[in-house]
Amino acid sequence: MSRLPVIVGFGGYNAAGRSSFHHGFRRMVIESLPVADRQETLAGLAVLMKLVSVENDQYLDADGQPLSAADIEQRFGQQILDNTLVRRIEKRYLDVDAAHWQKNLTVTGEAGKPFSFITLSKQLPEPLPSDWVVEPLNDTEVMVTVYDGCDLKIDSFRALPVKSAGQLPSGLEPGELYASRFHPRGLQLTIVSATDALRSVGIDWQTIANSVEPDEVAVFASSAMSQLDENSFGGLMQSRLKGSRVSAKQLALGLNSMPADFINAYILGSVGTTGAITGACASFLYNLQKGSDMITSGRARVVLVGNGEAPITQECLEGYGAMGALATEDGLRQVGGSDEVDFRRASRPFSENCGFTLAESGQFFVLMDDALAMELGADIHGAVPDVFINADGFKKSISAPGPGNYLTMAKAVHAAMQIVGPEAVRQRSFIHAHGSSTPANRVTESEILDRVAAAFDISSWPIAAVKAYVGHSLASASADQLAATLGSFKYQIIPGIKTIDQVAADVHQQRLLISTRDIDRSQLPLEVAFINSKGFGGNNASAVVIAPTVVERMLKKRYGVAAFEAWQQRREQTRAAAEAYNQRALKGQLDIIYNFGQNMIDESAIEISDAQIQVPGFSKALTFRTDERFKDMLD
Repeated sequence: MSRLPVIVGFGGYNAAGRSSFHHGFRRMVIESLPVADRQETLAGLAVLMKLVSVENDQYLDADGQPLSAADIEQRFGQQILDNTLVRRIEKRYLDVDAAHWQKNLTVTGEAGKPFSFITLSKQLPEPLPSDWVVEPLNDTEVMVTVYDGCDLKIDSFRALPVKSAGQLPSGLEPGELYASRFHPRGLQLTIVSATDALRSVGIDWQTIANSVEPDEVAVFASSAMSQLDENSFGGLMQSRLKGSRVSAKQLALGLNSMPADFINAYILGSVGTTGAITGACASFLYNLQKGSDMITSGRARVVLVGNGEAPITQECLEGYGAMGALATEDGLRQVGGSDEVDFRRASRPFSENCGFTLAESGQFFVLMDDALAMELGADIHGAVPDVFINADGFKKSISAPGPGNYLTMAKAVHAAMQIVGPEAVRQRSFIHAHGSSTPANRVTESEILDRVAAAFDISSWPIAAVKAYVGHSLASASADQLAATLGSFKYQIIPGIKTIDQVAADVHQQRLLISTRDIDRSQLPLEVAFINSKGFGGNNASAVVIAPTVVERMLKKRYGVAAFEAWQQRREQTRAAAEAYNQRALKGQLDIIYNFGQNMIDESAIEISDAQIQVPGFSKALTFRTDERFKDMLD
C-alpha cells in the first residue's frame, strides 16, 4: 500500500506577493473576487510594500491616521496593482536605460609621440608594460611616460533592449525581514519563502519533527541559475576585473544547492535526506518528483520542496537576450502594433509574442504522507501522486523544444485517469501550461496538449498560464504554477490569460480552451490539474495534482468514517493556528525563521547501537530497517 503525498502547507513570494493562503493567486484574479477577499489581499500587499504601517493591529497611513481595508483600496489600490506582477524593471535592480558596462579605448600620443600621465604608485600594473617609464614624484605619486600607446577600459552606459521582469512588489525587500548578512537575493527569498510555507501549516515544526524519525524528513530545493548577484557568483567573477577582492562567502553562497542547505542549517535543523536537483526551467518539478517518490516509497514522511531564484541581473538579462529568448522593447512594440509599449503585457502566452519575461520567485510546499497528516490533524490543500520526467533524445539545438514533453503529458493524463477516473479528467481537469511566451513554445506546447487531448478524448481542455502574471522565474516557474493551481482548487477559478487580446493563429487549439478572462468553475468543480514544464536542454516534466475534495474522499475510503471525522476535528485547531499566522502576516508580522548557529548538535553525544542511532535534540531515534530487497538473491 503506497502512501499518498499530500500538500499540508505552502508559501512564498513572487511578483503577485505572498503565496500562502492564496494571496498571490487572489492578486491574479482580483477582478473576480468578492469585495472582502479583494480588500484583504490589497491591505496585505500595502503592508508588504510599505505603503501603510501597522500599530496595535490598526492600519495607519504615513501621517499616523487609521485606515480600514476599504480606505486602503480607495487610496492605494491602483498603486498596488501597478507595482505588482510583470512590469518595467525598477531601479532597485538596475537602470535599464543606463546599464553599466566598459568600453575599450586605445590611446596613443599625438603623431606617435610619447605621452605622460600622473597616477598613484600603488595603482601601477604588475608587471609594468615594456614601453612605460616611471618617474617618482613624491611618496605616493609617479609620472608615467608611455611610448607605444595603451588600451584603457572606460565606464560607459547604454540602454538594455529588455526592460520588463516579474519583480517582487515594489518596496518588498526580503533581506530586510531578517538578519540577512550579505546573503544573495535568491537565498533571502529562500529563507522568507520557506518560513511562509512552514507557518502556513498551522502545526509547529517541532511538533512535526517529534512525530517522525530524524531521517524521515527530507528537503529538496535548488536554483537553476545558482546565485548570481554581487554577494555570490556575480561578485566572485567580477571582483578582480573591477579592481576589488573576492570575499570568503561569494563562492560558497553561489552554489545551486544553497537553498536546500540554508533550509537544513538555519530553518529546520534537519539531519534527514537533502538534495538540490536542477533541470533548467523544470527544476521545481524535478525536486517535487523526488519528494513525492520519497513519501510514496516510505523513505520520508515529511518533505519540504521548493526553489529560490533571483535572476533579475544585468548578466542574465543580457545572456538570455543574446539568445533571442527574451521579450525586448522593440519586439513588444512590433507585436503590440503601437509605439507605446505596455511592459505589463510583456509576457503573452499563446498569443503574438516575442520572448519570455524573466522573474524572481521563492516558492515552497510542505508534503506529508497521508497517515501522518491524519495523525496530526493537518489541513490538506491537494496531493501530488505522480511527476513524470523525460528527455528529448538527440537534439540539434540544446535550447529548442523536443519530443520528451509528449511522453510526460501523456503519462500524466493516463496516471490521473487511474486515480480519479476518465470522466473526471475529461470534465473536471485543467492544465497549468509552461506558457513561456515565446513563438516556438506557443506552437509546440499547444500541439502537444492538443494531441494528448485527442488521444484521451478530452474536449475544451482549459489552459492557464501563470507566467502571464508573474513572468518566468526559471527554477521556481512550475512552483508558481502549483501555487496558482491550489488557488484554483480553493476558489474554483481558472485564471484567464489577461495579457493577451486573442490567441495566435498558429496555436493548436482544436481541443483546448484558452480564455482571456477568468473562468468560473463553481458549477463544475475542478478535481485534477496538470502542471507542465519545458526546460532548456530537454528537461520536460508534468505533474498530476489532485484537488483536496478528491483527497478527502480517498482518505475516508482508506481510514473509514470514524477516523476521517476525528481527523476533521483535529484539523479545526490546525486551521485556527494557520489563520492566526495569516492575520499576523497581513499586518506585517511574518515571523521569519532564521536560526543562525543555534541548537547545534554535539556530535560526541550521538549514541550508536546495532539497532538505532539517537541524535541529540530529536525525540525519536533513527532505527535501522530490515532490508529484504534482495532476499531472493541471497542464501
